[in-house]
Amino acid sequence: MDTYTGGCHCGAVRYEVLGDFAKAMECNCSHCSKKGFLLAFVPSEDFRLLRGEDNLTDYRFNTKHIAHLFCKTCGTQSFGRGQNRDGTPTTMVNLRCVDDIDPEAIEIMNVNGKDF
Repeated sequence: MDTYTGGCHCGAVRYEVLGDFAKAMECNCSHCSKKGFLLAFVPSEDFRLLRGEDNLTDYRFNTKHIAHLFCKTCGTQSFGRGQNRDGTPTTMVNLRCVDDIDPEAIEIMNVNGKDF
C-alpha cells in the first residue's frame, strides 16, 4: 500500500490516503454516472483530511447513509464518508481526484448501482 495525496480542483480541500489503487469501482447509479466517479473504498483510519473541513458541504440522497462531500468553492467531490455493512467507518475516494494516478491504468469493476 502507498500513501497518496489528493483533493478538490481549487486546492481548498486536501487529503492524504493510504491504499492500493490498482482497482476502482465504476457505478451506473444516477449520482456516480453523472459525475464520472472512479471509486475506491478505504477504512476511515487510512484517510486523513489535511485541510478544508470547513469548506465541505454534505449531499445525501436515496438512503441518506453516505455523506457525499464537495468543496463549496469549486464543487469538486473528491471523497465521501460512510459505513460498511458491518458499521465500520469507510471513506470513499474518487480516484480521479488523487494526485499522480493514471485512470487508464486502473482495473475498472462495473457495479449496477441502479438496482440498489
